Amino acid sequence: MRASEMRRYISAEFDGVRVAEASGDSFFLYDPDGDLPPARQMPFATIVTGDHYDDVSKLDGRDAYRLNIGLTKATYTASFGDPPTDYAAEDTLMPHPTYASQYWVCVVNPGEATLPTVRALLAEAHGYAARKYANYRRRAAADG
Repeated sequence: MRASEMRRYISAEFDGVRVAEASGDSFFLYDPDGDLPPARQMPFATIVTGDHYDDVSKLDGRDAYRLNIGLTKATYTASFGDPPTDYAAEDTLMPHPTYASQYWVCVVNPGEATLPTVRALLAEAHGYAARKYANYRRRAAADG
């Protein structure tokens, strides 16, 4: 699946998604009312198309992108043991090279081997973002 197809999939499949773009990359936020303050704007998934944040996936100079998905601690720890050493491997779900400690995973060029898992993880990440948003709104309403 190409990066443009993955962008369309995430935007169409999940409600309340706002997409922020920077340097050709996409950041998918759960913000159904478009009013989250900047301090609360944490994406549940990102698509990175180059090596401007890190170079471990070796995205520059090839037709590749990295899909990053923020997971709950429970899902992350149930899925991964030792971190991989090859962050450039394609169609392989692995801990994120920088944000693994914050329970993020990534896939370079998701394809047949990983798409079913990627879709399930995106749904879970979106649901988690929606729960965090609802909690934020309840707290804000209670604080008046």
